[in-house]
Amino acid sequence: MRLSEFFVPTLKEYPSDTEIPSHSLSLRAGLIRKVASGVYSFLPMGLKVLRKIEDIIRQEMNNAGAIELFLPVLQPSMLWEKSGRWNEYGPELFRLKDRNERDFCLGPTHEELITYLACMDIKSYKDLPVNLYQIQVKFRDEMRPRYGLLRAREFIMKDAYSFSANDSDLDVIYDKMHDAYCRILERIGLEYRVVAADTGLIGGDVSHEFIVLAENGEEKIVFCPECGYSESYEMSKSIPSDPEVEDINETGKKVVMGSIKEINTPGLTSVDGLVDSLKVENTKIVKAMVLTDEDGNIYIFLIRGDRELNLKKAGSFLKKSLSLLEKDKKTGNLVMGYIGPVGLDAGIELYADNSIRGLKNFITGANKKDFHLMNVNYPRDFKVREWSDFSYPIQGDSCTSCGGKLKIEKGIEVGHIFKLGYKYSKKMDANFLDKDGKLKPMVMGCYGIGVSRIIAAVIEQLHDDKGIIWPDSITPYMINIITTTEKNSKLSEAGNEIYRKLKRMGLEVLYDDRDISAGIKFRDSDLIGVPVKLIIGKNFIDKKVIDVEYRKTGEKIEIKVDSIPGFINKNRFLK
Repeated sequence: MRLSEFFVPTLKEYPSDTEIPSHSLSLRAGLIRKVASGVYSFLPMGLKVLRKIEDIIRQEMNNAGAIELFLPVLQPSMLWEKSGRWNEYGPELFRLKDRNERDFCLGPTHEELITYLACMDIKSYKDLPVNLYQIQVKFRDEMRPRYGLLRAREFIMKDAYSFSANDSDLDVIYDKMHDAYCRILERIGLEYRVVAADTGLIGGDVSHEFIVLAENGEEKIVFCPECGYSESYEMSKSIPSDPEVEDINETGKKVVMGSIKEINTPGLTSVDGLVDSLKVENTKIVKAMVLTDEDGNIYIFLIRGDRELNLKKAGSFLKKSLSLLEKDKKTGNLVMGYIGPVGLDAGIELYADNSIRGLKNFITGANKKDFHLMNVNYPRDFKVREWSDFSYPIQGDSCTSCGGKLKIEKGIEVGHIFKLGYKYSKKMDANFLDKDGKLKPMVMGCYGIGVSRIIAAVIEQLHDDKGIIWPDSITPYMINIITTTEKNSKLSEAGNEIYRKLKRMGLEVLYDDRDISAGIKFRDSDLIGVPVKLIIGKNFIDKKVIDVEYRKTGEKIEIKVDSIPGFINKNRFLK
């Protein structure tokens, strides 16, 4: 494609309303344009990348035995009411009425619709298993759309849904989808990790997220380089790192339990405030987190001062839905900000995180306004109902599987697969006649991967201060021919001849034949991220050679015009 005839509106300046590189570079490189908050148009260059990602996904889905279809975006409310998600999904669901006042929604996902389809057309075990997928636009009314394509209100997604007669058939499909997603990300050229994850609103018992590593990612993942353990930050397990508090002090003497001492701490209701005022490490402080369940019952969880309570872990442990008690809400004799385990009301259940095991002479609230206690020790001063892992991991924690040191990294979730089980099939009467002649609910799985989201994830992981660095598999163009000036007839003739030759070879090539300065051409090429530049300039006139520059490494070489076909084949630009 000749750039003089193409539509690539690049921007020199950084857009003021962008926060992360992928958003800024998508706009500057002319991939997308904002229509409204969280809504974007894909321009020609962005559309080429999008289609290539779709092609890779489609190939891997087909190879894994999935069958493509296409479902409507507009979904009747009755399907969502039957599954129970019409109200459960909340304000993120785009809702609308037709002229007859019937309720519909714009699908953020298609579990209800695909289950309805299965209910109508799958009748026997002979029809199972089957895995159906689509590549479709989704809608989600994000409260705060941001980061460009990463948190948009309209986005493109591949979603697949499997129906099986039993769990073992589901396991086979689930593993195939897991492997297919890995191949997709590897073919694109991304560094990623697969982690066990929470099932959230989609539901089911088992799920895994596919996380592309990136500094600006909103997801945290925990993994062990030694044994390969990996899990989402919310679900991860760890052995707490030892605090700087030991049984033996600096002089080599055993630390003895001191006598409890009440200290005046007016207005100091936070760990940071105590650290600054008392000049102690945060690992010497134990904070009491007050939680409540749906029935108003109170529970207190003790956590070391350098760690944060994981509500999901606490709720899972008690098999209850828990939330933090609001600070300004009065409950019995609890003094918010000064709560501690010593002298606590016997009717309140007290749980302790493993991070405080072995602590000596620590500081807690005194259950008295403006006072804390020093030299608190377990089990001398209080009792605990049960101990467990109730906190998020921190750097330095150890792996529960092998004891190796865990690492915490940030990334972007681009894919999520779920074992749904019977969640939708039972509610929506998606039954089949099994071999034994009995009617049974289908066993379901669902598998989503964000197509438009992958574009942003690629840019976040693969960019520099000049612009995007596209991997070969999804680059909009493999080679950019640049003539340093179109005013020189020898250069323009050579550019045209090389362009025609590469086109005849079947190569995707961009030819910057615009009558502008060479500097702008080089800048735009780096910004757009084309992997290879063929520069026709002074060296062509002087030595009849073309300068080759690789976008990723910056490496530069010279080749002769007649050696271009060999150069192309050697570098395997033709797939």
